[in-house]
Amino acid sequence: MMGHAGMAATAVRHLRAAGAPTAVEPLPRPALRAVREDERAPVDPAEFRRVLGHFASGVTLVTTADAAGPTGFACQSFASLSLDPPLVAFMVARTSTTWPRIAAAGTFCVNVLGAGQGALCRAFAVSGADKFAGVEWSPAPVTGAPRLAGVPAWIDCAVTAVHAGGDHLIVVGRVRALGAEEDGEPLLFHRGRFGRFAD
Repeated sequence: MMGHAGMAATAVRHLRAAGAPTAVEPLPRPALRAVREDERAPVDPAEFRRVLGHFASGVTLVTTADAAGPTGFACQSFASLSLDPPLVAFMVARTSTTWPRIAAAGTFCVNVLGAGQGALCRAFAVSGADKFAGVEWSPAPVTGAPRLAGVPAWIDCAVTAVHAGGDHLIVVGRVRALGAEEDGEPLLFHRGRFGRFAD
């Protein structure tokens, strides 16, 4: 069975063969330091998580659909990347069971969650569950990836590049369509908890 990195490479090769734009020449790979069993890790993982938890972020659900049906996962690590061409990026763990299906489909929709959608986010954060049970959605206009009902904003994308990022993959998508509601507060995540703006 093909590993997650192999799936990413296969997705990019397919895109190149189809004439789709992919990443420009990569920057030189930084020197990586492997930690031996008898060495202390340079940064304690629990401390890393605690400190980085002080950075408040929005929350999204990244979705796709294939012959097996719709799937998706909760994602904090989403960002706009480029205006011309319009690109976005998200990071996904190499161990994700959803990522191989997104890579195979070559498309995804980023659903930006609103302040009252914490329960929906929790449902998509559970591995192995039927995440779409009772969830209303429609196909995004270009790729057909699930666009969830009631989200304040959505971005319909095609995968254009995948880069290695330690224990995660950095996925770049070209925006094919997008839309947003004029009103509504975002769902925020800070130090392990959901929150919202306060005046």
